[in-house]
Amino acid sequence: MASSAKKRAVGLGENPEERDNSSDENLEDDDDSGEEDSEASEEEINEEVIVDFEAHAVSHNDYNGIKKLLQQIFLKAHVNTSEMTDIIIQQSHVGSVIKQAEVPEDSDDDDPDEVFGFITMLNLTERKGVQCVEEVKELIMDQCEKNSTHSMSEQLEEIFSDTSKPVGLLLSERFINVPPQIALPLHKQLQDEIAEAQRTNKPSGKCHYCLMISKTCKETSKSIPARGAPKEEYMFVNAEEEFFYEQAILKFHYSVQEEADSCLSGRWSFDDVPMKPFRTVMLIPADRMPAIMDKLKEYLTV
Repeated sequence: MASSAKKRAVGLGENPEERDNSSDENLEDDDDSGEEDSEASEEEINEEVIVDFEAHAVSHNDYNGIKKLLQQIFLKAHVNTSEMTDIIIQQSHVGSVIKQAEVPEDSDDDDPDEVFGFITMLNLTERKGVQCVEEVKELIMDQCEKNSTHSMSEQLEEIFSDTSKPVGLLLSERFINVPPQIALPLHKQLQDEIAEAQRTNKPSGKCHYCLMISKTCKETSKSIPARGAPKEEYMFVNAEEEFFYEQAILKFHYSVQEEADSCLSGRWSFDDVPMKPFRTVMLIPADRMPAIMDKLKEYLTV
């Protein structure tokens, strides 16, 4: 399973500022050379490098990478990401990590084991009582009460309490330079693994509901609409998650601006428009996954 992506050369090699400082020493000797160096630096900064990514089974070597990506989702929320990472690794029969397909032997700026993304499903109902699971549910309920209606909070609480209809937390996180096209094979494989887990009675078997916490954002200049006014447009960091949003029966947004999030955990903006970071919570019935997969195939097939 592989997909191509473009990585900014400035993030792969020299620091442009350091390069400029080192070239200052030669400015007095050759002004023209300095201009040429500046032009060359500009070209290097805008250079695009094609990188292939592959999906691998989760292993203990992926602990730090997975935990770092979980922290991008939960930020400063009171969720034990260390424990959650351990669970993700333990249930390696469900889920994948994204790594660079091939790292050149002479490369000194890429870690062959670096995790660029991951996908998995945690059955919250099966793991009732586990600290990180209860913290996630508490976070969701707390934000729902603050940012949604009372009826939605009651409905969500009932769903969490109904052990006959398990709720699975779908975690799909990646760096922003990994293209959305890789989401299609990842979700396909995850659905197959969940079905197999159910058939063999392993943890994280098929769930009745799928719960997602997506990274979204909107322009800071836009105010909160009045009740009954047209909804604001939220932009999904993982673009394909908008298809999950369309099929969700419960959904709400909450701001994470106070948690010092840079919206995409990197230097990023839409056409230099300042963006305010949010998290969008969605609850999707499992029987709507085929419709979502059809959308993914339609828009993400290379």
